[in-house]
Amino acid sequence: MSIFQRFFGSSNERKVKAFHARVARINALEPQIQALSDAQLQAKTAEFKERLASGAKLDDLLEEAFAVVREASRRVLGQRHYDVQLIGGMVLHQGGIAEMRTGEGKTLVATAPTYLNALEGKGVHVITVNDYLAQRDAGWMGQVYRFLGMETGVIVHGLSQGQRQAAYQADITYGTNNEFGFDYLRDNLVYDQAEMVQRGHNFVIVDEVDSILIDEARTPLIISGPTEDRSEFYKTVDALVKQLIQDPTTFDHDEKQRQVILTEEGQERIEEMLMEAGHLAEDSAGLYDAANVSVVHHVNQALRANVLYTRDKDYIVRAGEVILIDEFTGRMMQGRRLSEGLHQAIEAKEGAVIQPENQTLASVTIQNYFRLYTKLSGMTGTAATEAQEFHDIYKMEVVEIPTNRAIARIDEDDEVYRTEAEKNAAIIKQIEDCYRRGQPILVGTVSIEKSEHLSDLLKAHSFEVDGKPQKGIPHSVLNARYHEQEALIVSDAGIPGAVTIATNMAGRGTDIQLGGNVDMKLAKWREEQTALGLEVTPEQSVERKAQIEAEIKDLKEQALNAGGLYVLGTERHESRRIDNQLRGRTGRQGDPGRSKFFLSCEDDLLRIFAGDRLDSIMRTFGVQEGEAITHKWLNSAIATAQKRVEQRNYEIRKNLLKYDDVVNDQRKAVFEQRAEFMAAADVSDVVDEMRRDTVTDIVNRHLPPKAYAEQWDIEGLDAHIRDLLGLDLPVREWAAEEGIANEEIEERILKAADARAAERQELLGDHMRTVEKSFILQTIDLQWREHLMHLDHLRNVIGLRGYGQRDPLQEYKTEAFSLFEKLLVDFRQNVTRWLMTVQFEFEAPPAPPQGEMIEIHMDPLTGENAAQMGAIPDGLPADQRAAMPMSALPEGWEATGRNAPCPCGSGRKFKHCHGALV
Repeated sequence: MSIFQRFFGSSNERKVKAFHARVARINALEPQIQALSDAQLQAKTAEFKERLASGAKLDDLLEEAFAVVREASRRVLGQRHYDVQLIGGMVLHQGGIAEMRTGEGKTLVATAPTYLNALEGKGVHVITVNDYLAQRDAGWMGQVYRFLGMETGVIVHGLSQGQRQAAYQADITYGTNNEFGFDYLRDNLVYDQAEMVQRGHNFVIVDEVDSILIDEARTPLIISGPTEDRSEFYKTVDALVKQLIQDPTTFDHDEKQRQVILTEEGQERIEEMLMEAGHLAEDSAGLYDAANVSVVHHVNQALRANVLYTRDKDYIVRAGEVILIDEFTGRMMQGRRLSEGLHQAIEAKEGAVIQPENQTLASVTIQNYFRLYTKLSGMTGTAATEAQEFHDIYKMEVVEIPTNRAIARIDEDDEVYRTEAEKNAAIIKQIEDCYRRGQPILVGTVSIEKSEHLSDLLKAHSFEVDGKPQKGIPHSVLNARYHEQEALIVSDAGIPGAVTIATNMAGRGTDIQLGGNVDMKLAKWREEQTALGLEVTPEQSVERKAQIEAEIKDLKEQALNAGGLYVLGTERHESRRIDNQLRGRTGRQGDPGRSKFFLSCEDDLLRIFAGDRLDSIMRTFGVQEGEAITHKWLNSAIATAQKRVEQRNYEIRKNLLKYDDVVNDQRKAVFEQRAEFMAAADVSDVVDEMRRDTVTDIVNRHLPPKAYAEQWDIEGLDAHIRDLLGLDLPVREWAAEEGIANEEIEERILKAADARAAERQELLGDHMRTVEKSFILQTIDLQWREHLMHLDHLRNVIGLRGYGQRDPLQEYKTEAFSLFEKLLVDFRQNVTRWLMTVQFEFEAPPAPPQGEMIEIHMDPLTGENAAQMGAIPDGLPADQRAAMPMSALPEGWEATGRNAPCPCGSGRKFKHCHGALV
């Protein structure tokens, strides 16, 4: 420690110290606030709002508002904020990250800044990692907000549009990052402003901020629609690839980079197989001919599915459905899917029903969604290791909040064994020791497969208890297969002698309390009574609660005497934060505890980064079977390996953001313009301007300024006038006039176009305003969708520019800008073409069938996508319209070109709309 730090403290200590004066003033207000009646305390909310309306700032109200929330919490929940919790609340209010240890009450910390910022009436969003925690926290902390006269809403999957609107209109809204992000994207796909659900992005508190803004930021949010069904082709390719990979010389597998590619021999073999099966395009030069690009893509995805993705680790199969596993929490991601045919390739591999692929309709990265908020804040138990990334990307400072009580946990050095079998034997021995002594133990694993393997070992383990033989150590398993019971399993993990095996403990949301959890046990007792048909009276609940509290007090004393909770890690995760989250489960609120990690040279992290070298060192020093090596230097070496992985992941996220930033300005411009169109009652001025710009564009293209008349392209101009304006004008005769200028021809075309527009206005009357707005919104959606597809394709190939000594990012910026300029030109021309040429039929339109959209969360490192099914909101164009027999089409529609816009005005090509084949 430097001399400066000795006298003035560390940077973090100085940050925390700056809040002490305000905490003292809040404490000084406590007697005055406690003296208020419930009605007087509740009246404070209206008083605060009046003061804000009179010009006061939120900071002016902070101390009194925090004191009011603390007193309301004490009266409603029986929980009074500690001083350190008030400091955490102030950090959140300032838009920072409060790092607080597990068990320090982060959920309660959020109430004070949430209430203070909700006083403005602009809405406060509180983000949690799953629906269960969103509902729990909204119901639990909502009691405090309701007591103070504020409404609380919660956004979970499956809500109707009306329910979502009501939840967002509340003062405080809880929900998951995916739900909020997808609602933002859906709001920019609706056709009526009344169908939008969100009302802006003012202040947000992100719980488990590292999990959401770091881990999940690797995956952009994507809304996509279904495409054609190719399930048989997936099965065929899967069968060929399975046959191919029997020979390991046909592919190269890089575990560190999580990549797999065909070798030259593999390419030749798969080309022969595909040619024999007749799946390559006729007259093509080979597998990598441009005509076979789709086939190559599916071969690569089938290869990845069979080599990179492992059942019961990356996904499970339940009831014939492939369900992904969250690598950070170990939970099932119900309804989530991988993109670009990868999920379909896994379904083919497992023989499950193959769902159709999808195409992008709208997308945004997690980073750019949360940067929409005026003020962004977060809280977690582990953020310091990623402080640089939070500052670089989100401009958020991490402040480590001191614990309410000193930490008594002992973190032991890692033990490293040569083989996994030796490591498992040592783990079983440690678990047996804790079980005998009545010390609760939490065993952390990195995958379902390993948690179940360890469970099998515990079941088969034989030992003696009090001289009597016993087979199997009783235990609970917490992973994706049993996540329905996760809250109950976690709440019982602190009972003396309890053995709990957990796959990644990030964001569980339920503290492990020594002796057990009073509320969970009481809720379980009520459920049992209700199941028996017995009515539970308030008096019985109070009596039963007192009994449970007495039981838990005795059990807690036993657990404390045994040494508190023992946390045992069976492997190091590639992220230090995940390991710290596991360790943080013990030693809450000053309780004693112990933690240790057991490793082997065969573990993924060590095997990939230092397995062979470490194994040779252990052999050199003559480490015997069953012996482990332990040293602080070893801990440092493992931490260094983890830092390298974290840095690589940071670079991936930063790279993703760099590319998305190029699109983000375009996205905001399009979405803002779309919202203006949707809000406007009359867009005729915009339509007139587009028509004039279109005429100017085509005249300048075919009659360039300062060009001689002999250089004019009169034929091209005439064709464009017919196509875009639906006009038959004597442009050849005009061009033949002596001395005529291109400006004069442009003026004549504009005059004729305005006259035709006036005729169509007279034909439709007041309906013209609705038609114009509808065409503009449909066109902008269609153009933006195609633009996203072009950008996706560009993003996939732009890296090849690096071989030509050109910066791929700069190339991407240039190309994306050119594509955006083209989008604007095409947008003007298409709106003009449709409004000037579409034939209107006055009849009641058939109700379009409801299609489905898919919400996707793509990982740029692994190609993994998480998607969730959801119905298209009312008012969106259906992705598939009902096909009509040609004989049933209105007169004149039969001559419509297959690729021409459908005359119905849907904005879709005729072949995909009313001209679809039955």
